[in-house]
Parts: sequence; C-alpha cells; structure tokens
Amino acid sequence: MAEIHIRLNEKAHGAFYIAEAGKQLGEMVIGIAGKTLTAYHTEILPEEEGKGYGKQLLNAMVAYAREHRLQVVPLCPYVYAQFKRHPESYADIWQPDVAAE
Repeated sequence: MAEIHIRLNEKAHGAFYIAEAGKQLGEMVIGIAGKTLTAYHTEILPEEEGKGYGKQLLNAMVAYAREHRLQVVPLCPYVYAQFKRHPESYADIWQPDVAAE
C-alpha cells in the first residue's frame, strides 16, 4: 500500500510524497507562508498514472491544510481543476476570489 509523507525545509517549502515499497511514485510540491499553503505542481510517474495517486496526494494536502487551518492557493493545474470542479468540498480552505498573501 502506498504511503504519503510530507517533507518541508526550514523555509516551509517541500512536498507531499507518495511511495510504495521504497519507490517514490509521485509528489505534490508546496510552500507555506503564514496561513497560506500554495500547491505548485503535482506529478506522478508516467507508468503509475491512472491509479489514483494524484487524488491521494490531494486528499493528504487538504487534510494537512485543514489540520493547520491554512488557506490553499492552487497554482497547480491539477489541484485547481479539482477545486473548481468541487468548490463545495474545499470551501473552507479555498477562497477563489482571494489572491495569495
């Protein structure tokens, strides 16, 4: 079963990583500044696409944002598409009319 971990550097930049059996399958690059989490990019290995790993990363990021009371700026096209398709699911962490700090 795939596991998701977050790694952040001292400047609160990093990523959520999804791995299975020691192999990294994908990542969601993020940065945190103040009360804002910016999702920059999500990438899954081509041979692992279509297995729901992007959605798992999205769910982990959303859970993290909620736990830490952060607002999300979805610069990543995948995250933005999911937020736009299901705004009711993300209304507590996404204000589409508010720009990043």
